[in-house]
Amino acid sequence: MGRTYIVEETVCQYFSNINLQGKAFVSGLLVGQCSSQKDYVILATRTPPKEEQDENLKHPKANLNDLDEEWATEHANQVSRMLPGGLLVLGVFIITTLEMGNDFQSTLRRLVFAMEKSINRKRLWNFTEDDVSERVALHICSSTKKIFCRTYDVRDPKSSAKPADWKYQNGLSASWLSLECTVHINIHIPLSTTSVSYTLEKNTKNGLIRWAKQIENGIYLINGQVKDEDCDLLEGQKKSSRGNAQVTSHSFDVKVLTQLLLNSDHRSTATVQICSGSVNLKGAVKCRAYIHSNKPKVKDAVQAVKRDILNTVADRCEILFEDLLLNEIPEKKGSEKEFHILPHRVFVPIPGSTVMLCDYKFGDESAEEIRDHFKEMLDHMIQVEDLKVAEEINTACISSSINSEASLDHIDDEHPQQPVETTVVLKIQQNIGVIAAFAVAVFAAGLSFHYFSD
Repeated sequence: MGRTYIVEETVCQYFSNINLQGKAFVSGLLVGQCSSQKDYVILATRTPPKEEQDENLKHPKANLNDLDEEWATEHANQVSRMLPGGLLVLGVFIITTLEMGNDFQSTLRRLVFAMEKSINRKRLWNFTEDDVSERVALHICSSTKKIFCRTYDVRDPKSSAKPADWKYQNGLSASWLSLECTVHINIHIPLSTTSVSYTLEKNTKNGLIRWAKQIENGIYLINGQVKDEDCDLLEGQKKSSRGNAQVTSHSFDVKVLTQLLLNSDHRSTATVQICSGSVNLKGAVKCRAYIHSNKPKVKDAVQAVKRDILNTVADRCEILFEDLLLNEIPEKKGSEKEFHILPHRVFVPIPGSTVMLCDYKFGDESAEEIRDHFKEMLDHMIQVEDLKVAEEINTACISSSINSEASLDHIDDEHPQQPVETTVVLKIQQNIGVIAAFAVAVFAAGLSFHYFSD
């Protein structure tokens, strides 16, 4: 038996409002959440066409081979950044004319695999054996209104299409649960004499991979308690007359504790590493995850939070590096120092849902620019007043210092005071010299934790 997709009723209305306007087809993404029993689709968004592609699709002989796989994959990457923890790009949809009804399967299959591969390549975490690996390809015939729903196992390159059920439900995510936390980060990445020649982006990514292990192995307190991972997240809630748990609050507060050692049996010896510089990420990030209210498990909620922490830090760094490249700002050489502010997070609600999507904003970007980006990427109009800024910051700052003797503290004094509680600061120190990195052994009996949350 194939998978079942429970779909928000507004998605059906969205499909109905799409007009091909003489085009051979319209394609887009499906966004939602996986669970062991069924998957939930809460949003659909068409891929914005290129100008030249838009004209090509109106050609009478246009077919699915004209679908720009690279363009659609980049759209999936952009949308993936805008999803909080617990939400994924679940697959693709395509609306075609009747004449193209039998010509879609191989193209959609190729697109599904390409999207998944591209999105996974940039993640700091990996899927587990318990994760659902099937992705959906939905085909809608505009003439007959028939729906063909198939899934592919993206872990198996040779997998064939499997039929799946597609069922609409009103108010699907109106009672979903949110988990929120603030994570303070202070990541120090020493650069060896070899790695100092790498790009700033590569060195930062390597450092984040090591930090990600701390987040993965952390202890997560939900409303101040450590809960068994197999327990129901809503355990302890009052029961209604129908026997279902009454959700008194849609939101849970999460605090993160990270271990200084990976485990108590780990032996550490003092080491000295010859370094030529360092990269430091410091500040606080607002994290948010969502999970369905149909008997959610603690382990699924914690996993969603973990992945949002990792995603939001990695995405901010990637956006910064793209911005530096776009504006052709060269990296500093030699003993020069760089100081960059990472973009801060902005949330926006989905009408009729407790779920909020997100985007990232530099200090010099206007609310109207963020609104326009939401419209372009998600094909949904939002109001500027609906934007919820998670982390306030006054200005975006990119500055450098040639003084190799200056310390990081001195660099901070040369810049306007930044609200460290509300933003992430990326500081790069390229000091010529030797940095001795010492790892001190910690007794197995005394396991220390560093408190990452307010």
